[in-house]
Amino acid sequence: MIEKERIQEISDKIRQVVENSPISDINDNINALLQGMFVKFDLISREEFDVQTLVLKRTREKLEALEAKIESLETKTKK
Repeated sequence: MIEKERIQEISDKIRQVVENSPISDINDNINALLQGMFVKFDLISREEFDVQTLVLKRTREKLEALEAKIESLETKTKK
């Protein structure tokens, strides 16, 4: 079996080759391109989405309560 140190040495050499090769530049360019595209899409974070979902839920609950109250008042005034 190959020793762990030898495996680590090979892994380090591969990492160095990749970091110094055009592959690294291509990866950086792709990341920059994707980040630019995401900004154009005007995306929001998951945390913002969850907060807005909670706000919408509370607003819907208040609306339903007000609708029930209006219906109750309308029923009382018809009598």
